[in-house]
Formats: sequence, structure tokens, C-alpha cells
Amino acid sequence: MASTIDYDVVIIGAGISGINCAYRLQERNPELSYIILEGRHEVGGTWSLFQYPGLRSDSDLYTFGFPWRNWTETTSIAQGDLIIKYVQDSAEMYGIDKRILFNHRVDSANWSTVKKSWGFDVTADGSTKKTIRSRWAQFCTGYYDYKSPLPSVIPGIENFKGEVVHPQFWNKDLDYKDKNVVIIGSGATAVTLLPVLAKDTSHVTMLQRSPSYLLSQPTEDAAEKFMRAWLPAALAYRLIRFKWILLPFLLTTFFKYFPATAKKMVKGAAAKQLPETTPIDPHFTPKYNVFQQRLCFCPDGDFYKSLRNGSASVETGTIDTVTQDTIKLTSGRELHPDIIVTATGLKIQMAGGMKISVDGEPYDVSTKFFWKGVMLEDLPNAAMTIGYVDASWTLGADATAQMVCRILKRMRKEGVTEVVPRCSDAERKAMKEKPVLNLTSTYVKAGKSELPKAGDRGQWRPRSYYYEDILMAWFGDIRSNMDWIKGVA
Repeated sequence: MASTIDYDVVIIGAGISGINCAYRLQERNPELSYIILEGRHEVGGTWSLFQYPGLRSDSDLYTFGFPWRNWTETTSIAQGDLIIKYVQDSAEMYGIDKRILFNHRVDSANWSTVKKSWGFDVTADGSTKKTIRSRWAQFCTGYYDYKSPLPSVIPGIENFKGEVVHPQFWNKDLDYKDKNVVIIGSGATAVTLLPVLAKDTSHVTMLQRSPSYLLSQPTEDAAEKFMRAWLPAALAYRLIRFKWILLPFLLTTFFKYFPATAKKMVKGAAAKQLPETTPIDPHFTPKYNVFQQRLCFCPDGDFYKSLRNGSASVETGTIDTVTQDTIKLTSGRELHPDIIVTATGLKIQMAGGMKISVDGEPYDVSTKFFWKGVMLEDLPNAAMTIGYVDASWTLGADATAQMVCRILKRMRKEGVTEVVPRCSDAERKAMKEKPVLNLTSTYVKAGKSELPKAGDRGQWRPRSYYYEDILMAWFGDIRSNMDWIKGVA
């Protein structure tokens, strides 16, 4: 190995995606050296950053957890503290934690064609500057900005004399006991916060401009209880995991082809759990089809229970202005909160905000097509992990990791030092663009200019579903639209 190379692979990010990628490298490519660069002080990514009350997964842990380490809890939807412990324990169990450099923020990444390597300019411990070189870059940085939430225009919010808090930067010392709280937003964060805050506050109101679809989900269903009681543990886990992969796929497929029926089903399920004082229209009647935005889940119907016992309510409308102590809606309605929680969404950002360049020329992710949802057009020896939006993130992350391991193994076998996806001018001209994240959510629309592009043909099509993607990772075409370049590193 050349003296200028520190590692074969640099993984950026020690969240779910980064830890999973490290495991796959150890499993499939044990001859390769790697390091994980993590800007924060601990493993966990999202689960380390977010600290708001009730933080929990919005996917089942049987598929959101790692396929190589069973999720042994009986709850399918888990609290944040359990998830971060699971991730940390998994990293420690397989020695991955020994390969992590914490408090190492990557400021920029530059590919050198001459050196056949990546150079990462890193700030360590807030002040020390260093450069780390590798043959391959694995971006496991998620898709949102850790430092800034999605900017939201709330007229007059600066006039409010009470406390304003965003879930992404929750103040652990916030005293909301016996206070009147208004949560602005209707997504998974708002749905998670409401029932937890409602236990201690005077009242919680979820103020939404437009509603989301919301389904109750049992923390453990009858089928899972039966399998645990009567089957060997290993077999029960495999069957439960298979169930959680298959059923969402069947559900999303059905909802895609029968949108009117899907609306009727989800709204009907919500109507059965609402108190008489809360009408289904307009509070639970979205204007879009199911799965055009993320479908929200509440474990054991905790959200609906808070509405039924009177500790929480929903208000649908547009904010006219916020005064010192009042939220005035255009409808004339007024709310009088002590605390406002702005659960208004995430700000999309790729590669953790680092500057990427190729031979010193700036590289703009948003102008490039995504090769198989794994590598970016014209970006050598690099992959970017993006999971699913209609299934567990980790399923997509693992499909990416296994594809990367296969490519690295083939490169080593054939003496290839550089692989880079290419889209011809003719293909680009004929290509119809498709979204990488197929959602109509506000934060996705606002962040479209930050995301790479998918196409309508060939290797540039967006991801479909897990089983197709994992088979593609194992056996699919990795030659088309890809330059495999032999040379001396």
C-alpha cells in the first residue's frame, strides 16, 4: 500500500448507516483497512442528536435494526434511548467502536485522479486540522442538516414572550409541567411529542396547516406473541423480520394502485379512535394520497388516547400572527400557549455539508444522477447511503453496503484502482428526471435543490423495494454506465 494512503475505506458518520457499513466491510472485505470519522462525541447519529421527550423510531426495529444483530426487545416501535444503546452495543460487540475517531468533523473531501485517492480535510476536537487519505469514500451522513432545522415562516413569532423550542435542539431543562403547549406541525415528530407532553402539561394542542395520515400500531401483535411463545428464538426472529419486510411492501403497493381505497381505510381507522369532539374533517383528511408523504404511526394508539382523555387536541388552520401571548389564526381562532414547539421539519443537506471536489474542481451533488441509488455520476470511488422513505432506512442502507463490498472485492480482484459512474450526453438528453425521495412533504420540496437526481431508465432509476435492491446488490449489473479503470495507486 502506498505511503500516502491511510486507509482503504473512510466511512463518514457513525450512525446506523456507518456502523452497518463497517460491519459489512469486516464481514465481506476483511483484508481492507477502514476508519469511521464521526463529527459528534458518540455513536448514534440521529439518536444521539435528538433529545426531545418521547423520541422513538417511526419504523419497526426488526427491520430498522441491523440484519446481523437481532432486535431482542418485544416492542416493534422503540424509544430513542433503547435504540442508541442497541447501536452502541452492536458497535462494541464487533469491535467497530475501536475504528471510530470521534469529534472528527470532515470539512472537505477531494478526489485526486493522479493519486487515485480521497483526501479528507478534518477538524479534530474543534481545533486540530489534519488530512486523512483513503482509496474509497463512504458517505453515511444521512440527508439532513444537523446544525440548522428547516426555516419556517411563522408571522410574529419573534414577538412571543414565552419559550420557543425546536425538537432538533430541545432544551433538557425546559419546564413544561402544567403549562399550555402548542406544537406547530403534523409530522412524525409532532405525533411523537404530543402524547408524552400531554402527561404533564395543562394541555397540548397540535396546530397543523394541513393534516397527515396517522395509524395506530400495536407494540407487539398477536402473531409475534405466538411466534415467540411456540417457535425457537432464532426462527421466531427471522419470521417476524420477514413479516415486517413483506407487509409494508404489500401495503404500499396496494395503496399505490388503489389510492381511493387506501384513503378510506386509513381515515376509517382514525375515525374509530377519535373522540366525538374531534371531527375527521378537516383534522385527519389530508389532501394527498397515502404514502405521498410519510405515514405516521403511534404505538398502541397513544396519540388518540390523549385526544380522548382531553389532555390534548388538534387545531387545523393557518397562522395569521403571533403576539406576546397568543397565536391568532386566519379563521379567527386564538390559542394561548406558554410554550411553542416548532416541529416544522428537517433541512435537507447531503454529505453533512462538506465541500466535495474532484481534482480541485467543486462537485455539485444536485446536478448529478444517482447510479443504482448507490454511487453518484462522475464521482470516483465513492458511495452515498440513502435509505427508503416508505420502509425502514436500514434496509436501503444495507443494500448499499453490500453493493459497495461487492464492487470493492471486484476492484481488488481485477486490479482496478478507480470506478466512476458515467452518463452519456445522449442518455442525459433523453433522460426524464425522477425524485430520489419520492415524497411531497414540505421539507423534501424545500430541499430538492440539495438532492441528487434519479432517472427513468437503466442504472439511473430510483430504488424500488428491498428484495429487488438486495438481489441487485448480490447479482445485478455493476458494469453498465461505469468506467472501471486499471492503474497504479
